[in-house]
Amino acid sequence: MSERFTGNFTQQEPIPEEGIAAAVEAMRHGRLHRYNLAPGEAGEVALLEEEFAAFTGARYCLAVASGGYAMATALRAVGVRPGDAVLSNAFTLAPVPGAIASLGARPIHVGVTEALTIDLDDLAAKADRARVLLLSHMRGHIADMDRLMAICDAAGVTVIEDCAHTMGAAWRGVPSGRHGAVGCYSTQTYKHMNSGEGGLIVTDDAELAARMILFSGSYMLYARHRAAPPPEAFDRLKWETPNVSGRMDNLRAAILRPQLRGLRARCAAWTERYRVVEEGLRGTPGLSLVERPAEEAFVGSSFQFLLLDWPAEAIAGLVARCARRGVELKWFGEAEPRGFTSRYDSWRYAPSEPMPATDRVLAGLLDMRLPLTFSLEDCAQVARIIRAEVQAAAQGHQAAE
Repeated sequence: MSERFTGNFTQQEPIPEEGIAAAVEAMRHGRLHRYNLAPGEAGEVALLEEEFAAFTGARYCLAVASGGYAMATALRAVGVRPGDAVLSNAFTLAPVPGAIASLGARPIHVGVTEALTIDLDDLAAKADRARVLLLSHMRGHIADMDRLMAICDAAGVTVIEDCAHTMGAAWRGVPSGRHGAVGCYSTQTYKHMNSGEGGLIVTDDAELAARMILFSGSYMLYARHRAAPPPEAFDRLKWETPNVSGRMDNLRAAILRPQLRGLRARCAAWTERYRVVEEGLRGTPGLSLVERPAEEAFVGSSFQFLLLDWPAEAIAGLVARCARRGVELKWFGEAEPRGFTSRYDSWRYAPSEPMPATDRVLAGLLDMRLPLTFSLEDCAQVARIIRAEVQAAAQGHQAAE
């Protein structure tokens, strides 16, 4: 009898008791709007911003309603306007090109390598076609940020980092989100901190920070922020910056602050689970692992592997057989978007030139979540099931040939 996995790939950890207590207290006093404060009260949102700025080493931080809103706000702040071109990854999720399109701008897609990072040669070739790069560290894979920044600096390209999958990660010791002008993070349920929806933005640039605070809807109450530039930074900008409301509320911030205090331990636990799956799949014929560079301190909250040059029907069959055994794989090679998975050619509002090398990678790319509700033995069992099904599929394919 083939073993079957019975875990839930979308079941998150419970909110820490400290966060539940803080959320209940916020509901009891009713001051959920970030600027609705009692005398002498800092407010949960302002404290979260201060604490996240310290966590990342940034001078300024703004908490907002979602990761998508964070990216759109950063794009507005650096001056992206309708009709502008913005460089971005071809391998990412829909909120990234969506943030660009929400401003009336147009993405220029940059290819992906077999390491699942942005293709730096393709970036160098396209760097003169836009003045902003919205860089997605998709599924937690970080490119060579030294070379990337050298390319962008030489071309005068401003970098905004989408760190939805890399909160707590780093490249050569520099936290993700701290190489570019702005770093954007998500606290949506499946990310590294969970408030259902939410986002955080960091920067060291006082003018960008002031613009983003005004964009978020500060109602000239920016003096109530704790991780913000001084009031004089807003003197000119307040007359010319529209309110595009997207603030975080005190309820979500209350839930997040205890999670931030435990984030480093949870990041280590995710990566431990990742390594168990990696070891279980290593050496599987026909399956390529994505080797992580020594310079990258990653957070293994999801796992990817490649079945390069496999026929589409063979991969579809593998996905179906794994599903019958309780293992949920997302396949980026499917023609139709499914759930959270889509490809650059699914975004018809953002047409792209042909990208055959990227198409080859995406056609063989399989992906799965690794929630912390999985034990290490759960992760080993998942790897055993995938390994067995890949071996069976590969043998069947060879026999058919």
